[in-house]
Amino acid sequence: MAYEIKITPDKGRAMFALSNINSGDVIFTEKPLVSSQFSWNKTYKYLCCEYCLKPLETAEMNLRRLAGDQTINLPFPECCTTVKRIQEIVSCPHCQVQYCCDDCRVEASQKYHFALCQKDKAASIEQPLNALIDSWKKIHYPPETTTIELIAKLLGMYIQADDKNQLMNHLKDFQSKVVNEDLMIAHKMLGPNFENQLSELYPIYCRAFGDNGDLKEFLTPQAFKTFFAIIGTNGQGLGTSPFADWVKNVSDLKLSDDERIAVESLIDDLYQKLDEVTGLQFLNNEGSALYVTQSKINHSCVPNSVITFPSSDHTLALMALTDIKAGDEITISYLDECSVDRSRHSRQKELTENYLFVCRCAKCEEQINDPDVTSDEDEEEMEEDDD
Repeated sequence: MAYEIKITPDKGRAMFALSNINSGDVIFTEKPLVSSQFSWNKTYKYLCCEYCLKPLETAEMNLRRLAGDQTINLPFPECCTTVKRIQEIVSCPHCQVQYCCDDCRVEASQKYHFALCQKDKAASIEQPLNALIDSWKKIHYPPETTTIELIAKLLGMYIQADDKNQLMNHLKDFQSKVVNEDLMIAHKMLGPNFENQLSELYPIYCRAFGDNGDLKEFLTPQAFKTFFAIIGTNGQGLGTSPFADWVKNVSDLKLSDDERIAVESLIDDLYQKLDEVTGLQFLNNEGSALYVTQSKINHSCVPNSVITFPSSDHTLALMALTDIKAGDEITISYLDECSVDRSRHSRQKELTENYLFVCRCAKCEEQINDPDVTSDEDEEEMEEDDD
């Protein structure tokens, strides 16, 4: 093992390197405790395995759907990773949700799906679990950050678990603060702007799961809020795209200069078309997952490692971005690439709202005297000056 988890006086849990790690090394891989596609993402027909989130459409199908153009034809079909997978799709015989293979169907069934399967009522919005998901979608529009289906799967796992204490220990091990009392800040999903929506959602949640006596302790208002704190604070976003996989595989082909120029021009044109029709931020099949080990890694605005998904599913790989010396803390960025390049005030605002802490990394300390304005406010001031 290349790392260890230790308790620190200022950050609590943190991950440290046990030996020297080279830039580009994979520090560890991890499958999630639970993962789920976003609810709206699923509604908009982003096809993926219900269990592992592998794409279930070809790159060409993906492009045609998102661009609204059935005439698109992609060269190099051998570079599409999903052609064979589509031939192996299996479905739950009761509710018809789809899996990339029978192994995933069996895993899901043994883990949580047996308890949650909608049987022949999948199309009915009146079915309690469907009603809960529909209500969730009405208060959490795209772009999505998490999904209540993670909570549903966790409850399904508890119902089916042979060792319920082990699952409870995993849940207790996640960061689950609703409020940081020292900083007097609440998670944005549990703050005043979302309070009324949660109050409306709570009785629907109770109706969906209230018939099971094993779940009594999870049906209190406090337990409901704690679940949201867990998925909001610990949820790791992930995205899979058959088109992105095709692009990567094409880039690895040995082509002549003319062929390379032609295919790169095609790719640029396709991305432009997708941006105009759908928006590139909606390119991927997207979801969220909870990882027991990854959740213990702290944030830095200048991280030395990054989360990747090399198998185009929910299996996570932590890769070193720089050389890391034995004894150094291993860090990742909780912010996306765009947000981490914004002003210190913008970064701090997002981190306090979503993760309940004030970042004191080297970058934030270096910029501590910068004006307390967001990047958007900076841009507005620059536009006013230009006028």
